[in-house]
Amino acid sequence: MTINTDLLTQFKTRFEGNRENQVIKGAIAKVGINTASLDNDLLRRHPFSFSQETKRGEITNQESSGRCWMFAALNTARVGTMDRLNVETFEFSQNYTLFWDKLEKTNYFLDSILDTLDEAQNSRIVAHLLKDPVEDGGQWDMFSGILEKYGAVPKSVMPETFHSSHTAVLNKVLTAKLREFASVLREGYKNGGTTEELAAKKEEMLYFIYNVLVKALGEIPKEFTYDYRDKDNKFHRIAQTTPQEFFKKYVGWDLTSLVSLLNAPTEDKPYGKAYTVKYLGTVKEGQPIRYINTPIEVLKNAAIDSIKAGEPVWFGCDVGQMSERKSGIMDENAYLYDLTLGEGLKMTKAQRLDYGESLLTHAMVLVGVNLDGDGKPLTWKVENSWGDKLGKKGVFSMSDKWFDEYTYQVAVDKKYVADKWLKALDEPVTELEPWDPMGSLAMVK
Repeated sequence: MTINTDLLTQFKTRFEGNRENQVIKGAIAKVGINTASLDNDLLRRHPFSFSQETKRGEITNQESSGRCWMFAALNTARVGTMDRLNVETFEFSQNYTLFWDKLEKTNYFLDSILDTLDEAQNSRIVAHLLKDPVEDGGQWDMFSGILEKYGAVPKSVMPETFHSSHTAVLNKVLTAKLREFASVLREGYKNGGTTEELAAKKEEMLYFIYNVLVKALGEIPKEFTYDYRDKDNKFHRIAQTTPQEFFKKYVGWDLTSLVSLLNAPTEDKPYGKAYTVKYLGTVKEGQPIRYINTPIEVLKNAAIDSIKAGEPVWFGCDVGQMSERKSGIMDENAYLYDLTLGEGLKMTKAQRLDYGESLLTHAMVLVGVNLDGDGKPLTWKVENSWGDKLGKKGVFSMSDKWFDEYTYQVAVDKKYVADKWLKALDEPVTELEPWDPMGSLAMVK
């Protein structure tokens, strides 16, 4: 078929023959597709009332950075810290973990370049490695590795800097240098460089990145003293402790007991199997990324049990889908495209994954759920990290159907997951290609 005058005349006649189009085109031209399509009953379906809630701290703000996965993990961790310190709220330093993430990603990237020296320059794997070597985003297991190795510190110990809150230029500089370093290593190998020579070059490259990170993000504390007043106005001093000691004593997580559940209902990923992604990670020597792919009900039931026990839940989703940012509502019927555009969006969750229409983009925290009389979820209470100007002072509401369609990952304690699913961790892990949609990173700002 060719687009010609006759076809265009036919389309024009057809469009003008529908009087509703005349009204709709004016509305869309004036306010845009989403505002014109917004369901006015949205707020009625989301009264922001929840039958089960966990404790949470004050809303945080990742500013102009893609650190949502860090904020979500630390906001999950701080609930136990608030109890141990007897404080109303608490915030960990996301700058501290950002520093280590950038340095560890650099090491992981350079090792990956050394591992693929025999690959052609135009190979898909080399192109993938060079695309975004130190982007802000991440997944649960990547952050778990950072906590295991480096611990965590209160925000006052390593506060925000310009570049921790505005990472674009820092990422651009680091990416340019890492691509340069990759060319040096690959060309050195082609010219007969020995393993020892390439390793020495890599160490100098790591130092350069460390040097930039200290200048942009600040000095890393090896030990620190933390003074605070509790909610009874009593003064406390935690003297000369390390980040690892602080995390162990005031968070107390056994990171090995936390498991990542996935919901990817595509034919290539059978349920009940464990998966990892090639060349995806942060701490090179840490536990490789592992997910157990399960039906969506397994994710939801584990999250409900965790919330009932007072434990918030880290989760990853595609936040931009059917989401009204200003009101903080995620609802599968947020926009009535079938009425304004003539046809709605019809792909299944599996089709969206297979055809590149959806993937994990953002991480937040489940801090509540509204259950009906039969214990089934109606809506979910979500703690976001976009400040308190959006949603209900930073809190979002998610419909249960939206959870089904656009949530991909939760991190929960193994005790909330049936053994029939956990046994996948004792079986061989299936490696996914680096460009698989399950290798996407949470990083929406």
